[in-house]
Amino acid sequence: MNKESIKRYIQLALVVASAGVIYPIAYLKNNYQETLLEVFHLSIQDLNTIFLFLGIISVVAYFPSGILCDKFSSKKLLVISLAGTAAAGFWFATVPDFKGVVVIYVLWGVFSIFTFWAAHMKLIKLLARPEEQGRFFGILDGGRGLIEAVLGIIAVAMFAHFMGSDPGAADKRSAMVALVYLYTAAIVIVAVLVIIFMDNDKDPEGMFRKGSDVKNEKFKLSEVKELIKNKSIFVMSGIVFMAYSLTWTLYYFSGFLQTNVGIDAVTVGVVMTVVLWLRPVGGFIGGFIGDKFGRPKAIFTALLCAAIGLIIVSLLPVTSGNTLFIGIILVLSFFIYAVRGTYWSLMDDCKVNPAIIGTALGFTALLGYLPDIVIPLFNTFMFDHFGPNGGYNAYFIGSAVLGIIGVALIGIFMKMIKTDKTKEKIE
Repeated sequence: MNKESIKRYIQLALVVASAGVIYPIAYLKNNYQETLLEVFHLSIQDLNTIFLFLGIISVVAYFPSGILCDKFSSKKLLVISLAGTAAAGFWFATVPDFKGVVVIYVLWGVFSIFTFWAAHMKLIKLLARPEEQGRFFGILDGGRGLIEAVLGIIAVAMFAHFMGSDPGAADKRSAMVALVYLYTAAIVIVAVLVIIFMDNDKDPEGMFRKGSDVKNEKFKLSEVKELIKNKSIFVMSGIVFMAYSLTWTLYYFSGFLQTNVGIDAVTVGVVMTVVLWLRPVGGFIGGFIGDKFGRPKAIFTALLCAAIGLIIVSLLPVTSGNTLFIGIILVLSFFIYAVRGTYWSLMDDCKVNPAIIGTALGFTALLGYLPDIVIPLFNTFMFDHFGPNGGYNAYFIGSAVLGIIGVALIGIFMKMIKTDKTKEKIE
């Protein structure tokens, strides 16, 4: 590896680290919900309201996030995002009242989506050469998962230390505040590293522009009209929508294994920990395979395998044995993470004007991440209609259908790419 490649991978590491530290603090409830509710004097309804606000902000902010990073320096946006998230984290550590918590989560939504999301995705797109798009996006998602997993291990150890064997209210407060400071400190450290070591993405001689087809472009709002006319963007948005819908099933595997299969909570906890560590494995391997054999083909294969896996899990008799179910869930999780880590690399095949690449990413995310709103409603219907056991099976089959639709869309996408290449040869 030459000196320039090392410099590029350092820039990649800074972007990955930024993505790895900025999100976990807003989702402490995933692992510490009961303690969070008790310390902040919240009800489950309050928490649902807070995350409703966060979800709305996320969906609304994706598209303008893309426009923002096309007009301004992505490095500066990353610094602002990390600094703003950390500032809200320090406020959160004071254990404010409900209104304060709502404001903090709104700020986290703004800084993690509006000023951050498209900016960090654009930096990856600029940094990767055409033949590296798969592995760089795979490293982004896999690396983010790796950082979150490592921070999670440290957080669990710290939480256990402060909680002790017989925790009272003061111990729980100390433990939760310690977690907030841990994640906030990680954000501050990465922000400092970004300020010092990250190249200016607007510099033509910097690592983000050197060798890239993006030089001295200027963003024009009129260019967005051309984006709307780009059919491949809409097909890619459909692929992201279907593939992202399948990633939601990861959050339901633990409940399925306990409720339907009858596996004990401790074993399920171990299985889901292994699933978390499959994220970097799936992202890394999926990205490298995509670059070697073709990104659309790799995503096509992984998404098809994931859909088939969901159907098998849904139809397999629960008497088939715990080991078989656990094995299928682990293989299924690998394929889902492989898809998740690489579907954004398809943007390179959409032939978007480099001046609006951030806007294209934001627009695709606006449509592709709609499952954040749709899937909870879909699941509520499934579980209400089919019950706690049948609900899981119905949900997994429904998700498999979406996966198969995604496979069909990838087939259409590959045909569009082939047609475009044929036209280019003729011209």
